[in-house]
Amino acid sequence: MNPPHATPPAPPATPAQALRQAQTLGLARIDAQMLLLHCLGRSRHDRAWLIAHDDDPLPAPAAAAYAALCRRRAAGEPVAYLTGHKAFHGLDLAVDARVLDPRPDTETLVDWALECAHALPQPRIADLGTGSGAIALALQAALPAARLLATDASAAALQVAQANARRLALPVRFAQARWLVGVRGPFDLIVSNPPYIAADDPHLAQLTHEPLSALASGADGLDDIRTIAAQAPHCLTPGGWLLLEHGWNQGEAVRGLLHAHGFAQVQTRRDLAGQERCSGGLWMG
Repeated sequence: MNPPHATPPAPPATPAQALRQAQTLGLARIDAQMLLLHCLGRSRHDRAWLIAHDDDPLPAPAAAAYAALCRRRAAGEPVAYLTGHKAFHGLDLAVDARVLDPRPDTETLVDWALECAHALPQPRIADLGTGSGAIALALQAALPAARLLATDASAAALQVAQANARRLALPVRFAQARWLVGVRGPFDLIVSNPPYIAADDPHLAQLTHEPLSALASGADGLDDIRTIAAQAPHCLTPGGWLLLEHGWNQGEAVRGLLHAHGFAQVQTRRDLAGQERCSGGLWMG
């Protein structure tokens, strides 16, 4: 005798039912809410609207689209890729699988860069490995007089960054380059959120939807940071800063690299979770 087929769950009829079904798939409540707002054509800031309208009828097309996105999210795809947008340092960025999903931790790097550049009337800044353009665009928005150059080795990533710059009307210049190879300085500030995960790190298995080239960097995760630390002195003005994002357990190693390449005032900043997140040093020339 054949076993009876399981009855598929009924399509959700209300936002409240849709959110409950999403949570049965293991989605975090905030992720489920962001995806539902997206399918309803509402702003990601309208979470209060969902509460006020949790028993409203849910249009069938929105319910079907929501179910599909929830399955993709349950499979590990970032919410930013599913909605096509990510908030970063007050900007609304368009993102997709060509670029890394910008993390809130990276705002630590932006805030430190703004501290370093605020006293300069027209700071010259390079953002290396710009991806979606998040860091460069956030700096340009906060420092209208700054001259920003953003580089990336990936032509596909630069397409995303350039589209963001046009939409936000921010005059960042872009160049395809592997870190500082072929880039002409000098710069008062160089910033970068390079790949810093070890190539055999088991956490990479959870990040298969994001570009591997933006995540992994050699056996210890520091290959690209080594390259940047070696190249930056040739492109910095005396008194210029190099600021690098890195993993929570790499601060000591990155500080050692900066000291080895002649940087002074080497220090580390912690993110909002209290983890060492960025290290930098001053180039005295």
